Amino acid sequence: MPPAIFRLGGYQKPASIHTRACLRFGEVLKREAGDAVDFQFVPDVLALGHKSGDLPKMVESGELSACYISSLRYSKWVPELALFDLPFLFPDRTAAYKVLDGKLGQSLKQKTSQQSPFRLLAYWDNGFRHFSNKIRPIRKPADCKGIRIRIQMSELQAESLRLLGMEPILEDIKIFVEQIAGDRFDAQDNPLTNIVNFNVHQHHRHITLSGHVYGVACLMVNRAQYESWPAAVQRAVDIAAAEATVLQRQLAAAEDEEMLKRLDPAQNEVVRLTSDEHRAFAEAVAAVTARYRKDYAESFFALLN
Repeated sequence: MPPAIFRLGGYQKPASIHTRACLRFGEVLKREAGDAVDFQFVPDVLALGHKSGDLPKMVESGELSACYISSLRYSKWVPELALFDLPFLFPDRTAAYKVLDGKLGQSLKQKTSQQSPFRLLAYWDNGFRHFSNKIRPIRKPADCKGIRIRIQMSELQAESLRLLGMEPILEDIKIFVEQIAGDRFDAQDNPLTNIVNFNVHQHHRHITLSGHVYGVACLMVNRAQYESWPAAVQRAVDIAAAEATVLQRQLAAAEDEEMLKRLDPAQNEVVRLTSDEHRAFAEAVAAVTARYRKDYAESFFALLN
């Protein structure tokens, strides 16, 4: 029997925590499945001319077997996956992992298999998102007024930022990186690892550690492909996903401190919000969470804690 081809795609550079986790996935898959699987890794589809948002379509079509990308990219199949973009949903990583590995995480995995062409293998840590901009330091909601900010393709995030007075522009990371030096964007939000690895810090002097959204990345596999593989290969994939996730989360936690060390105070001003300043931002956008709580009271919020 010919080996099962497992082609994993991503959109980041070699140093990124996601890329390193994908390499671990491949190592474990080879260890567990041996010659029964031909593992192929496409680390950066941006370099091939794709947008990051093309990844789910590439997995759906079978061009790729699996990919990682933000949970919101699957919300057309499972609307609740977009709700991880609600502001200030988690106070820290411990709280986030408890939810992702608990009843809510399992419920969303089941819905993904039932309602989409994917199987959700694991939840990866996409980091706490922070503001960076080239206009002024941001310490309070009023400082956000009129700032044009690039955000990922999330209307939910856009709702929150409009409440702060920002002008959100929904755009793929590929386009943003290409146009960052121009006048279209004043600001953006991303985890520290992306702010540094995509060289955003070279264009944005001001970085505010707002932590306003905790990002969840989904490691998804084409469900039809997965179900076509022998049981031993399926087990190997599951084990590889689990071990890669342990590494990915470890790297994510360590990465924040490492990225802060790499920022030059002469080039970047890092604003660390006080507890009162942080609370002011949370209160300014609380209406967004309240609105979604009405629609998803049982399917999401009841399982959140």
